[in-house]
Amino acid sequence: MTEKEKMLAGKLYNAADAELKSLRTKARLAIQKLNSALPDNDNTIKEILKELIPSQGENFWIEPPFYCDYGTNIHAGDNVYFNYDCTILDVCEVRIGNDCMFGPAVQIYAPLHPMNAKERATLIEYGKPVTIGNNVWVGGNATILPGVNIGDRCVIGAGSVVTKDIPPDSFAAGNPAKVIRTINKES
Repeated sequence: MTEKEKMLAGKLYNAADAELKSLRTKARLAIQKLNSALPDNDNTIKEILKELIPSQGENFWIEPPFYCDYGTNIHAGDNVYFNYDCTILDVCEVRIGNDCMFGPAVQIYAPLHPMNAKERATLIEYGKPVTIGNNVWVGGNATILPGVNIGDRCVIGAGSVVTKDIPPDSFAAGNPAKVIRTINKES
């Protein structure tokens, strides 16, 4: 397996691999263009977003500045909006459903590092995919950790740290985020 294949499979991999470095450089160049684009030039921003994150639905929008590792491992549905200063570390797939909103400074992390210090010192890492369902609203400054699945129609409170799965139709908040209540499906 290549280091990229290991990375996408959630296995230990070497992030210093030449292919991965090249892919991150390509993403960083697109991110630099995105973050320096004039705010009144929606078409340029849309073109850059399509280059950076090719797997996107209709009405996908990110307010710059934005940061990610690769972009190509992010898959977003229709009507997805990210407010300013969001980061997605996409060493594994990050899947986002339709009709989702993300407040400013939301962080979505797929990478992990070994707990064993000797193993960690070798600079190998791994990741776990993140899945966010349809009609999800994530409040500002929330952090979603590796391997988390957030169900359809959830609301994640601002400043929350989501460490484990959140079932559909839930309002979750806190650090760590806990389900506060069920959301009425008719709402």
